[in-house]
Amino acid sequence: MTAPSKVHLLRTGTMECDQTWLLLKPGATITDRANTRKEAVWTTCPTHAVLIEHPDGRILWDTGVPRDWETRWAPTGLQEFFPVQEGTTYLEDSLAALELTPDDIDVLVLSHLHFDHAANAKLFAGGRTRIVVNSEEHEGALGIDGPFKGAHLKADYEGIDYELVSGDAEIAPGVSVIATPGHTWGTMSLRVDLPETGTKIFTSDAVYLGESWGPPAIGAAIVWDSVRWLESVEKLRRIAEETNAEVIFGHDPEQAAALPFAPDGYFA
Repeated sequence: MTAPSKVHLLRTGTMECDQTWLLLKPGATITDRANTRKEAVWTTCPTHAVLIEHPDGRILWDTGVPRDWETRWAPTGLQEFFPVQEGTTYLEDSLAALELTPDDIDVLVLSHLHFDHAANAKLFAGGRTRIVVNSEEHEGALGIDGPFKGAHLKADYEGIDYELVSGDAEIAPGVSVIATPGHTWGTMSLRVDLPETGTKIFTSDAVYLGESWGPPAIGAAIVWDSVRWLESVEKLRRIAEETNAEVIFGHDPEQAAALPFAPDGYFA
């Protein structure tokens, strides 16, 4: 049976934002009567991709933010709320550090179609790469009226020939997606079972931060369906406990600072 041999974490751009987008926590983003004039907490919001070296081919999970973020996001106005740091490392930079280009990727799996996860999807749309997305996410994101809705920007993802999956699904032996809706219609998380270090779960935006994880889970400002989101977090918690998995959150700056990002390290 084939199995993944190595997992690289790739830097794909660091945004900045008001912490309220990521966390609605009493005492942090929610003030009490003694702090009615407390200033907003401005934080970093790193993005990442996951590159899986597998006997069946190279699998990439997510694509991060685009180089032209300021002009591309201008129609949404969200470039004012999520500016990308100067000097950030983009997906192409991280691939190049491993002597790779988008043409070297066999499968691209998109956790969902928000503009900080699917922005570079068209780099892989030349026909060589299978591009996988959840069927509910595909239906919802392609069905919005107008060019964008919230962080779904049609220019990022329309016109691509997708392979659709639903529910929990195996991408390759030892690599599977976990249906974790709530943040969006069809948000997925990633599970990789490695021979040496065991199971890794990459939550994407099903869980932004370690502080969001709980228990109890703590919500955020961007949630499409709060009930389904909470169910998804508890589903991930059950799987993590059953497999003794290491859980890597979607946008946690403190956790990211301690992770083995490429090209300096990897999971095996």
